[in-house]
Amino acid sequence: MFHHIPLRVFPEQFLWGAASAAYQVEGAWNTDGKGQSVWDVFCKEPGRTFQGSNGDVAVDHYHRFREDVALMAEMGLKAYRFSISWPRIYPDGNGAVNEAGLAFYDKLIDELRTHGIEPLVTLYHWDLPQTLQEAYGGWESRRIVADFERYCITLFERFGGKVKYWISLNEQNYNLTNAYQLGTHPPAVRDRKRFFAANHNAFLANATVIAAFRRLVPGGLIGPSFAYSPAYPASSAPRDILAFENAEDFTNAWWLDAYCLGRYPGAALAYLREVGEAPEILPGDSEILTKGRPDFIGLNYYQTITYTENALDGATMERINTTGQKGTTPVSGVPGLYKTHPNSHLVTTNWDWAIDPIGLRIGLRRVYSRYGLPLLISENGMGEFDKVDNAGEVHDDYRIAYLSDHLSACKVALADGVPLIGYCVWSFTDILSWLNGYQKRYGLVYVNRDETDERDLKRIRKDSFHWYAETIRSQGANID
Repeated sequence: MFHHIPLRVFPEQFLWGAASAAYQVEGAWNTDGKGQSVWDVFCKEPGRTFQGSNGDVAVDHYHRFREDVALMAEMGLKAYRFSISWPRIYPDGNGAVNEAGLAFYDKLIDELRTHGIEPLVTLYHWDLPQTLQEAYGGWESRRIVADFERYCITLFERFGGKVKYWISLNEQNYNLTNAYQLGTHPPAVRDRKRFFAANHNAFLANATVIAAFRRLVPGGLIGPSFAYSPAYPASSAPRDILAFENAEDFTNAWWLDAYCLGRYPGAALAYLREVGEAPEILPGDSEILTKGRPDFIGLNYYQTITYTENALDGATMERINTTGQKGTTPVSGVPGLYKTHPNSHLVTTNWDWAIDPIGLRIGLRRVYSRYGLPLLISENGMGEFDKVDNAGEVHDDYRIAYLSDHLSACKVALADGVPLIGYCVWSFTDILSWLNGYQKRYGLVYVNRDETDERDLKRIRKDSFHWYAETIRSQGANID
């Protein structure tokens, strides 16, 4: 099936990594001058998250980062992807800089480098300063482009000499879909015109920041991180093929084309103009986008999604499963364009995410063939109900199988000619999984807490911790 025998080990300079995000791990939500993010406010609103969970303490990485980095070094990790909290640097979004915030990330970066771990810095992982949301609607205003550029330039000037790899925007597609179509992320509205307007401003911000990066960090590499779920057709029926093409344009190419080609997919843009949902594209916008071509593309891969035709009065966008009750995800789609369809060839997690390692190989080939850029798996992992047994151990063979199968797909994609520069497990420790609370555990390291009880936050190495350490040590020789 894979047609590459024998398979080689991974390249010597391959970035064996793990990942996190500031709001999900740091805690210290109002410590050392940090301002409020939209998530600090949103999570306190009743009914927004699973059992009212929030990131006030998270897993307290802010105070325990040295302990966590020591565990990374023990594992042999080569790279750690983390995000910087915008309101920790600019508490008001665009006012005075907070030196204490910069000093924290200085210490974290230095600690990583001391242990030979490459820092991969994400500039934006959803924690917009609340003041900017209140002042002008956040991503719905073009004013955010200048504010985001100012924030990023501060980071480039402070850390550019010791950070090579940068990720500009994380999962713009997933975050803004939830924020403006599903109403499940702040500002929690459902308006497709506002959705496309906010995305256009984010594209302009992304391109503007990449242009600034070119001036300020010579030799550095930067690119966005995209939540990539390759589309499949439900059947070979032409109507399903057309639904698949629609879905691929509207759920994937809309972002990747804008990032990498500086333009939107033609058929999708024509449709949005016809229905009055297209973003306002001003003179000069295309030039800004074109100058923002990234050095690489980060892909956050968890699943493929299968699509079928959708009638004009058919399924609309619906909230995903955030409880872990398997089988509760409803059919979701855009009337007249596409809707989701179960894939009988794949099993799913308890959160109804299709487990499809071959889909990762397919996705890597699609993206490289279309854009010709190096690729980074910036997230891949399995969220499940991990438990500590009576011996104080966590046996997560299901996660090892998941990661091994997906790394096998990466190995074959390399043989296909895909220039894959690294792979980051999501996540290093257990984290706050946004709307899902703390019950959905992704980590290689278990953290002893739940939604309502912080407990002692003890770190426990899972079986997957030791497996990944051996994978790194052997350069993936243990991957079939």
